[in-house]
Amino acid sequence: MANSKEWQKMVNGELYWAWDEDLQANRTRCKKACAAFNAAENESRRRRVELWRDIIGDSRPLPPVHPDPEADEALFKHTDPFVDGPISIDHGINFKVGKGTFLNFNLLVLDTCQITIGENVLFGPNVCLYGATHPMDPAIRRGLEGPEAGKEIHVEDDVWIGGSALVLAGVRIGKGSTVGAGSVVTKDVPPYHFVAGNPAKVIRRIETTMNPDQNRNNPSVT
Repeated sequence: MANSKEWQKMVNGELYWAWDEDLQANRTRCKKACAAFNAAENESRRRRVELWRDIIGDSRPLPPVHPDPEADEALFKHTDPFVDGPISIDHGINFKVGKGTFLNFNLLVLDTCQITIGENVLFGPNVCLYGATHPMDPAIRRGLEGPEAGKEIHVEDDVWIGGSALVLAGVRIGKGSTVGAGSVVTKDVPPYHFVAGNPAKVIRRIETTMNPDQNRNNPSVT
């Protein structure tokens, strides 16, 4: 994909032609990989990790099989997220997820540009990450005949995103924040804040000893 002109424009957030042969081939690959993952609901953790890595293009070799099933499952606790299908991802190789993260069922990801999820993040069911955009000018947009674009999405460590929340292109959700269920996140969320609504607005700051700024303002907290 690195040699595809339209792919490079897409991941750079420029207008690109979505029907490019290389882009469509990767979308087809990812769709098949998601279907295989979704069909493996009752498979072992090892097999599901293998299928997950197929979706995102992670070529790391799996560790040797441990004879004890529980111990074998534990091998992946600190290397891969836990993903509960079904899921739908557009390209896969633009989607990066940290260890210790839980992605609940019915996740939808349009990873036109890079979408990164940090460590120890929790997603409720039916979360949508919309990294794709279209031109606002209909003369440029032209339905299926016109170009598309996208922007990156970043969800930092220790975030909780409630069920049925939508995160739009270009948004960064700061470390330790919470997004209320059903929210539509249209702009950046500061670290350690709770946002909710459509569009999502800051409701309050989250008081936590994890926040270094809070600790500096309160010397008694250690």
